Amino acid sequence: MVGDASAPGDYDRACTRDDLTGVITIGENGAQALVLADELATSCFLPEDRAFQRWLAAHSEDEVKAAAKAVLADPATEWEECGTWSSDGPATLMDSAASGSALDTEYADGEMPSQSSVALPAGR
Repeated sequence: MVGDASAPGDYDRACTRDDLTGVITIGENGAQALVLADELATSCFLPEDRAFQRWLAAHSEDEVKAAAKAVLADPATEWEECGTWSSDGPATLMDSAASGSALDTEYADGEMPSQSSVALPAGR
């Protein structure tokens, strides 16, 4: 467990995900987080497709985006059930090693935690 906590925190529970994606409850108000698990990978949101994309193997950003577009457009693509994520609207794509409450806090080296806004409507 991270820090001096006596119970697993959000980060600890995010790290227990063995699948490529999953959903965990975060904080004390029952909010949910979508966890993109398994691999450390650059991730982004493709707003026109309402899909998250992870860069696991490609030579360029253009190549990985083209591959994602092809998979999303192919009716023969087989999809795997990964749970249901309920969101109350816009989200933040971030590294789980950063605390959501500390995303505006500068690190000792002057850098800010990596994050990206995800324009999502409320829903599942």
